[in-house]
Amino acid sequence: MIPTTHLLAVGAAMFVLGLFALLTRRNAVAAFMGIELMLNAANLNFVAFNQARPEALDGQVAAVFVIMLAAAEFAVALALVLSLYQTFRSVNLDEADEMKG
Repeated sequence: MIPTTHLLAVGAAMFVLGLFALLTRRNAVAAFMGIELMLNAANLNFVAFNQARPEALDGQVAAVFVIMLAAAEFAVALALVLSLYQTFRSVNLDEADEMKG
């Protein structure tokens, strides 16, 4: 059995890498990959905390909910990326501020 502290450290590292990818990437696809990495880090933390109390399924239920949320987020993100590409022929997020109005 892997200690909870190790799982939490890996989850924190994954979250930081996802946040770094979200803040530094200009490409919309890479930014959404950072968001997905952050959601997976949250799932790992939910399951790690659930490992401490195996009789309760709270962490696993929360992880399944986050997976469903990530699937819905992917569908919306795909629609946004396609709309951005159709309008500007680029998926650069710096050009997205011109879509106002």
